[in-house]
Amino acid sequence: MPTPPRLRLVFAGTPEFAVPHLAACRRDNVDIVAVYTQPDRPAGRGRVLSASPVKQAAQALGIAVEQPPRLRETGAIERLRALVPDLLVVVAYGLILPRKVLTIPRLGCWNVHASLLPRWRGAAPIQRALLAGDTETGVCLMQMEAGLDTGPVLLRRPLAIAPDETGGTLHDKLAAVGAEALGEGLDRLVNGRALPAHSQSADGVTYAHKLDKAEAAFDWNQPAAVIERKVRAFNPWPVAEALLAGEMLRVWKAAALPGASTAAPGSVLGAGRDGIDIACGGGVLRLLEVQRAGARRIAAADYANARPDLKPKR
Repeated sequence: MPTPPRLRLVFAGTPEFAVPHLAACRRDNVDIVAVYTQPDRPAGRGRVLSASPVKQAAQALGIAVEQPPRLRETGAIERLRALVPDLLVVVAYGLILPRKVLTIPRLGCWNVHASLLPRWRGAAPIQRALLAGDTETGVCLMQMEAGLDTGPVLLRRPLAIAPDETGGTLHDKLAAVGAEALGEGLDRLVNGRALPAHSQSADGVTYAHKLDKAEAAFDWNQPAAVIERKVRAFNPWPVAEALLAGEMLRVWKAAALPGASTAAPGSVLGAGRDGIDIACGGGVLRLLEVQRAGARRIAAADYANARPDLKPKR
């Protein structure tokens, strides 16, 4: 049986989510000829230029790295064309691919997207699924086209969302599932097995707009269940924030309690070893882990001990 021809692959990705997918591209009969990632950015308190997680991973593997600020310039397009890629794999790259780029690879461009399309097209599908109270999400391996996450789906992998899921835990699970799906797709491609392309339904389309730090602020007039979802979705970034008895806190963990309260939203109902209970527009929210400005994360019970004024007067 003749050996399949080697696949010339270019990978484009930037954050930690994309790193397992780059690793998944290292397969028999696949040559990763270059990795594209966004330019180094200032990071940390010192604002020192830092390489993206994908760049660091590519350099550790000895793969050539390209960092054009945009892919619309003629020079960047011609540089990609000169690589003669068979396939371009894109995972959380963060730059828009113009139509000219999509047509360069012989087999087109693949994208791994962290939702079950057409639900949650766009920039923040993980957090939007949690904010909406979805009980299931997943990943799609998609053939890219000019529209925003509108291309036909090659592989779908559903994943249940646990009741205590956070943005961080779901990110890690979906990164692993996505890498597995991408690896399967590449194995099938290089071995000549078909990957049927299924057009996305016109029904059920939703958009996962980019996160804004302003969304992290609590509104105690909302139901407790809605606020709890915000806490989980925004952990580890941008982290939910609550004004509690005159002090702004970052809230890392909270739980909506059964039952209701007739107290004004934002009122402290109790503060002790179990946490701090706050009346909401519907129900009660128990703060479990908080962080004061400039301090470390602590149990809400420890914070309550430092704020005896929080304990309701009897």
